[in-house]
Amino acid sequence: MLHKHAVLKDIFGFETFREGQEPIIDAIVAGRNVLAVMPTGSGKSLCFQVPALVRGGLAIVVSPLLALMQDQVAALKLAGVAAETINSSVSREANVEIWKRVAKGDVSILYLTPERLMSERMIAALGRLNISLIAIDEAHCMSQWGAAFRPEYAALEGLRNAFPAVPIGAFTATADEVTRRDIMQKLFAGNADEFVAGFDRPNISLAVEAKHNTPRQLLAFLESRKGESGIVYALSRKSTEEWAAFLNENGHRALPYHAGLPSGQREEHQNIFMAEEGVIICATIAFGMGIDKPDVRFVFHADLPATLDAYYQEIGRAGRDGGPAAAHMVFGLEDMRMRRRFIDDEGAGDERRRREHKRLDALLSYCEAPACRRETLLSYFGETSGPCGNCDVCRNPQATADGTAHAKKILLVMQATGERFGAAHIIDVLLAKPNDRIVALSHDRLSVYGSGRDLPKSAWQSLVRQLVATQCLSLDVAGFGGLSIAPKGRAVLAGIETFHYRPDMMGAAKGRRKERAATAAAAPAHDDLLKRLKALRWKLARERNVAAYVIFSDKTLIDMATRQPLTEMDFGQVHGVGETKRDRFASIFLKEIASHCAQSFP
Repeated sequence: MLHKHAVLKDIFGFETFREGQEPIIDAIVAGRNVLAVMPTGSGKSLCFQVPALVRGGLAIVVSPLLALMQDQVAALKLAGVAAETINSSVSREANVEIWKRVAKGDVSILYLTPERLMSERMIAALGRLNISLIAIDEAHCMSQWGAAFRPEYAALEGLRNAFPAVPIGAFTATADEVTRRDIMQKLFAGNADEFVAGFDRPNISLAVEAKHNTPRQLLAFLESRKGESGIVYALSRKSTEEWAAFLNENGHRALPYHAGLPSGQREEHQNIFMAEEGVIICATIAFGMGIDKPDVRFVFHADLPATLDAYYQEIGRAGRDGGPAAAHMVFGLEDMRMRRRFIDDEGAGDERRRREHKRLDALLSYCEAPACRRETLLSYFGETSGPCGNCDVCRNPQATADGTAHAKKILLVMQATGERFGAAHIIDVLLAKPNDRIVALSHDRLSVYGSGRDLPKSAWQSLVRQLVATQCLSLDVAGFGGLSIAPKGRAVLAGIETFHYRPDMMGAAKGRRKERAATAAAAPAHDDLLKRLKALRWKLARERNVAAYVIFSDKTLIDMATRQPLTEMDFGQVHGVGETKRDRFASIFLKEIASHCAQSFP
């Protein structure tokens, strides 16, 4: 049996495990079931890849995406690991040849989708082999309470009966306590070691602002981010294409990605995004599961995500290399209405619908957070923290103000008009903006008509939004977005409670146009050499038709540029260089380093 530290160094090129990895690895090596919740970028893959090689035999890895499986298999092969995937993207003949190698014992790690694994034929065939472990990536997909439930994942609960003597590891980056309990019961019948690492991603700066002109807000956000890779999330397929066209017209390189694109085009766009620098992918909010591109510098939400779980998962695409990254969201009242309607139209049971509305409430509270956003986000996952200093609220602290008088004006207009109109109508009454509808309904004759002339339209929009977010007002999501007064709002109207709001959300455009997520990482020494190494990596990746990071990560290239190794032995000491990669790439990179040195120091 191989030793875990030998596998870590000789195959993956790392000197030590990251925090939290080793206990999980030890549990799986010892044959115990594991549920592990680890933040994106914390090295979940090593937690099942290392035990797979230590235990020997055949390890099965369940993954939801073909692109993710192909990338991980390519990376493992370059590291000298006998890894394969059987999936629908290759011919039947190719899959048959791979299976023959699996059956002979020539494959150490086999990646499968849940649908292929749980077929009767595959279960029977694997039952005749020496299965050492089963790892389920993105395990939150199997819980109906999770943010991204996938019905095909639900069948995985049959694994414990099909392979009772095989340890199973379930891995995810995001799962609240309800989701964890559901996974624990369905997959393990309660019999598993649970590891929940910290959810904090301190390198990701957090910011939220009210929508007022999303195209301008996006361009302002990107103004100081030219040439950086990022993701713009939008709600509809059409809008992803519109955002990509808009960004290209304004000097950025952007590509759309959504399920309606032809599969070849979708794959091409993802490959370009994964392999090249400075590409912005404009995608529906479902995009991103398993996206392992280390240098994504920002995630911009042009529309409200579904829940805080989904938001956390989506912003986790950024800053996987540990460098500074930004998560920026704009949101408005229409976003809230659409999200409520999606939940109600889903056709799920009352219990799930109730939970999903509560999850959305938590997201809205985050958006309107009067204190540190990271504190709000982490508290949702059961963690406590102090102010982070790396969110818009911490960097630009704003005290809440007493808005009870403003709230009462809104509430009185709603009472007078029958609590059945949307925000636009209510604000028009407040501002005495006559239109055919107001005149036809005689709302221009109400005593409250024009009672809000003391504030501009944008301020009233923000106040209505914050009243909704604080559950003083309710949205009629089944109808056309009409507002009604909730019990908390009636208490404000009666003088029993007060309403406090965030003034900064009313002037969201001020002082934010040039806001950066965090100070840029210090430029590494030997920047010219680093550029040459990146260009060489890109050339090698294109030749092998793999993503650039599969060759070497940015962290490896930075260490290489700093060390400037001149021998194969020195090259093997670079972070992330295992024995196989040393043998395969040392001469190529050493030649480039020697050339740089000769030109720099003639």
